[in-house]
Amino acid sequence: MDGWMDGWMDGWMSGWMDGWVGGWMDEWMGGWMSGWVDGWMDEWMGGWVDGWMGQLNVQHQCT
Repeated sequence: MDGWMDGWMDGWMSGWMDGWVGGWMDEWMGGWMSGWVDGWMDEWMGGWVDGWMGQLNVQHQCT
C-alpha cells in the first residue's frame, strides 16, 4: 500500500508540477515574446514611417 501511494503521489505531484510550470513558462515566455515583438515592430514601423514621411515632405518642398 505504501509503495502504491508513494508512486501515485510522486506521479501526481510531478505531473501537476510539470503542467503548472510548463503552462506558466509558456505564458511568461509568450507574453514576453509578444511584448518584445510588439515593441520592436512599433520601433521599426515608426522609424520606417517617419523616414518615409520625411522623404515625402522633402520632395514636397523641392517642387
